Amino acid sequence: MAIPPFLVELRTLVGTRPLWLSAVAAVVVDEQGRVLLARRADDGRWASVGGILDPGEQPADGVVRECLEETGVEVVPELLASATVTPPVSYPNGDVTQYLVLTFRCRAVGGEARVNDDESLEVGWFALDELPPMIDSEHDRLRHALECRGPAVFTLAGREHP
Repeated sequence: MAIPPFLVELRTLVGTRPLWLSAVAAVVVDEQGRVLLARRADDGRWASVGGILDPGEQPADGVVRECLEETGVEVVPELLASATVTPPVSYPNGDVTQYLVLTFRCRAVGGEARVNDDESLEVGWFALDELPPMIDSEHDRLRHALECRGPAVFTLAGREHP
């Protein structure tokens, strides 16, 4: 997986200590109501498309960039569906991070779904009743994005709100 240059530089200063990083995730829906998923190269799991925001990058710009970079699909963000925090993530090299994830519901407007970088093994469109195996947090992300009519979903003292 490609590590952004700013993160490589930051890691030279802080080592493997826990870092708090901002990230975006895209629940991309096409005209047939299918969702775009990618099978991650790092752990082989199916997930929504997303990644770390660059310093100063607007989250909506980041979600557009991540979709195009990873899948070749052009998107328009339509709704900020949820703001969630992952549990701490420990990587094989000892790095520890925790992510604030802003999930957007996006509409596909161009391009063709394909593996477009080294972060994915496969990319595809899936009907909601034919989803590949995913972890619970990915199912939650899809549910939040597809069901949200506003305001965004967030967790308050261990429970979802609103």
